[in-house]
Amino acid sequence: MAATTERAPRLDIDALLDSPSTGIIVCCGSGGVGKTTTSAALALRAAERGRKVVVLTIDPARRLAQSLGIETLDNTPRPVTGVGAKAGGSLDAMMLDMKRTFDEVVLSQATAEKAQAILENPFYIALSSSFSGTQEYMAMEKLGQIHTEAQRDGTYDLIVVDTPPSRSALDFLDAPERLSSFLDGRFIRLLLAPARGPARLMTAGLGLVTNALTKILGAQVLRDMQTFVAAFDTLFGGFRQRAQKTFSLLQADGTAFVVIAAPEPDALREAAYFVERLTEDEMPLAGLIINRASSGLAVDLSADEATAAADRLNAAAPDSTTAGLLRLHADRVRIVMREKHLRERWATAHPDVASAVIPALSTDVHDLAGLRRVGDLLAGG
Repeated sequence: MAATTERAPRLDIDALLDSPSTGIIVCCGSGGVGKTTTSAALALRAAERGRKVVVLTIDPARRLAQSLGIETLDNTPRPVTGVGAKAGGSLDAMMLDMKRTFDEVVLSQATAEKAQAILENPFYIALSSSFSGTQEYMAMEKLGQIHTEAQRDGTYDLIVVDTPPSRSALDFLDAPERLSSFLDGRFIRLLLAPARGPARLMTAGLGLVTNALTKILGAQVLRDMQTFVAAFDTLFGGFRQRAQKTFSLLQADGTAFVVIAAPEPDALREAAYFVERLTEDEMPLAGLIINRASSGLAVDLSADEATAAADRLNAAAPDSTTAGLLRLHADRVRIVMREKHLRERWATAHPDVASAVIPALSTDVHDLAGLRRVGDLLAGG
């Protein structure tokens, strides 16, 4: 497969998948660039080359389950039948259940009585279901769980992660710290201090804060928050510790980040921002995959030449079919040249980032054969 340009190194997908040192591959990028399909294709190819793989997706469209031939995906890894056996590999797939993962954390860290109080608390239910950053945090929590179990039991030697479809790709890296800071923050502890003991209620300043919050939020909401913090108090420090541990796991040598982008200015700009952030945080970057790129044309006819020829034909025959085809060709040539220019500009700005291109397919990927085709294209087929 050609690299993004002749100046840029080519991303060797098979070398990445085959290396025993590669234990985690994180597919990241902005929304709508094909992260889920690429994640599944990488996982499938690795399994069929002998790796024991699990792919974790956070895709609400659930296209991964359809592509892998599984009726439903949930928080438990499900085997993909008929994959990897000949090479000694295997493939499991799972879809993040955000609330169930949060519940598992609570159940594992708290006593049965305290866990029950937390799980039934309305404030916790809202937090675990819809708080900004919870999905990204729980994706990292689930990654940590799978990695710990794999290291202990030898169930997997490669984990492929499809990052959440967020507004910004950077949410994936920021969310663990953001959520843990919220739960472990001094501000929320100060505001909810009356839930910690009757002595605190005597403080005039806190009383004023409590009265103000009661007017804004309502007495019942405030009581729910106070009850939640009182029950959750012993788990606060654990969230920050777990976030730091996961962050360290992402920085480890066995992790490889693959940034995925479409051949569009916004997607490549987001990818550039992500590459810079990964470099800043000293996280191992494998390279860039440009997905759904327009294929080059076999006919050596420029857009200007095709347009001029179409104009001449239209002058002689206004309804000329050939003229219409020439105009379509001219439009296609302009798209191909525009994408080539974007890829060249990326390579100039990031000459050390290995890259690969997946040509746009004529149909959507909806089965294992389609995923294999994407894997072949990634590997240079």
